[in-house]
Amino acid sequence: MAKVVCVKDLEERSKSASRSVYDFWNSGANELITLRENEECFNNYRIRGRGLVDVSKVDLRSKPLFGRRYDMPIGIAPCAHHQLATTDGEIATIRACEKNGWPLALSSFSSKSAADVKASGPNSAVFFQLYVFQNRQTTEELIKRVEKAGYKAILLTIDTPYVGQRYADMHNKFQLPDHLKMGNFEGLNVANPTERSGRTSAPTNNVIDPSLSWVETIPWLRARTNLEIWVKGVVTAEDTELALQAGVDGIWVSNHGGRQLDSAVPSIEALPEVVAAAKGRIPIHVDGGIRRGGDIFKALALGADFVWVARPALWGLLYDGQAGVEHMQRLLFDEFKLVMALAGTLSIEQINENSLLRIWPRPQRVTKL
Repeated sequence: MAKVVCVKDLEERSKSASRSVYDFWNSGANELITLRENEECFNNYRIRGRGLVDVSKVDLRSKPLFGRRYDMPIGIAPCAHHQLATTDGEIATIRACEKNGWPLALSSFSSKSAADVKASGPNSAVFFQLYVFQNRQTTEELIKRVEKAGYKAILLTIDTPYVGQRYADMHNKFQLPDHLKMGNFEGLNVANPTERSGRTSAPTNNVIDPSLSWVETIPWLRARTNLEIWVKGVVTAEDTELALQAGVDGIWVSNHGGRQLDSAVPSIEALPEVVAAAKGRIPIHVDGGIRRGGDIFKALALGADFVWVARPALWGLLYDGQAGVEHMQRLLFDEFKLVMALAGTLSIEQINENSLLRIWPRPQRVTKL
């Protein structure tokens, strides 16, 4: 562990995975423009350091999320198939979260079931990331299982009517190894997740439904669950307003880690637009490209209530299972605490736009002359 001093070190260690697994985790859509810019655009901002502030006590705790203040405002975002890294899969991940006070959003395509993950991390397993299938009975059954397990919210992914073109997976002909299962779909005969688009109609119609809409889908979910409903994949003011009109409980700014629409707006650049449109009416979370304590700070300064990471958790799992995830969490905790102290902020409530200096022109909407 002594040789792994930052998240980038963990990323380097992930190269020990097989080529197909490494590419599945670390690659993205098409020419990887959005994948790269998710990280690079954090460098458009600089942190304004402050001096002679008593920072002997710095409070990293998050704003309340489902009635709890976590040890820091960061969690592990949905990412599929943790068993590609370690036999314990998501059980190792959730145990690390439980130990270090992080929440977790479980992927629909997790290796372990939502019930098993919740049992191993009752305080940390809070979101269940949901796809809506053409066979709506499949989605309804998932919701029932998640409610029974005790999750707090459905996280509806809205940026995947079709799976993005991921050239690396296409070259590698990526498929799950036969010994790995999809823990949430026992008895549901769902299509292989690497083929989970609406381009073709499987016999059971257990593929993602590309016909979802704000006016139909959110009310349909409301009629079937008492859980909170959040939407993941919002990057514009227009969709923010539609989400508010639909009555969702929270918004998650994301471009799917650069795995869907290439040349999409980087998450950190989309965040201010969404925050401005929301006007504080509902919480705003964000993922995409967060690799450093400074990245966490910048996202909070731009209005996020909470930030999430995915690939760093997978890199930690591959490096040393649960202990590797815990090490990743400690790295980000220590970095974030140091940044807060050097910026003269004693709590996350003191982090705001005044903490940042933008050194590159702000993106502007394309308009006709």
